[in-house]
Amino acid sequence: MDEGRDKVMLRNEFAGLTGHYGTILIDPPWRFANRTGKMAPEHKRLHRYPTMSFAEIAALPVARYALPRSHLYLWCPNALLLEALQIMKGWGFTYKTNIVWYKTRKDGGPDGRGVGFYFRNVTELLLFGTRGKLRTLKPGRRQVNIIVARKQEHSWKPEEAYQIIEACSPGPYLELFARQQRTGWVAWGDQAETYEVNRPVIATYNGPTVKRERPTEPKCFFKREDPSSSSPSRRVIEGQAATVVSGAP
Repeated sequence: MDEGRDKVMLRNEFAGLTGHYGTILIDPPWRFANRTGKMAPEHKRLHRYPTMSFAEIAALPVARYALPRSHLYLWCPNALLLEALQIMKGWGFTYKTNIVWYKTRKDGGPDGRGVGFYFRNVTELLLFGTRGKLRTLKPGRRQVNIIVARKQEHSWKPEEAYQIIEACSPGPYLELFARQQRTGWVAWGDQAETYEVNRPVIATYNGPTVKRERPTEPKCFFKREDPSSSSPSRRVIEGQAATVVSGAP
């Protein structure tokens, strides 16, 4: 894996996005290291994709795609909370609260396969911030800030997170570093259309195992709303290059 080349291509493709969004969800490829700069052994074993330094993540032009009044959801490992808060502020968002994902086993107990320098982590944080004055939508006033769900394959995030975001935050929706496509969202990421389905966990993944070919380099995958649809917020057609979502400023 040529990590340097992959990151250059990543930044170039990121610049291909257009449009402005009411809600942005981002799961950056965080790099774990101790005070000496060395990666923890347990994280090294999980090093399955190119990672980015804090400075590289902070330099991503996330604010460029956010509406003046918008929401940001940022996935953050517990150990990197301070850095994530600083990055969120640098992107122009004010931290408000967080949603905790409690990872469980099949029997409902804590999934002790997590990693960490000091404690075995069984939770992950989804930080929530706002740009401008914009409260959550009405369902957010009743939504508790915890998700209890089983951990699946590496870097997979629970379906409940998307359901909460769609119910509590305004569109259009953009997901950065996406690992799947989702109806009604613009999804950017080199895994957005290359995934292996081996579980009937969420609606997007119905049916038998499906394996798709991985592209030779990162692509900007997205779905564009169909203006002729009677329900434009849910019916979409596929595009082949980044564009402004129908109805976006």
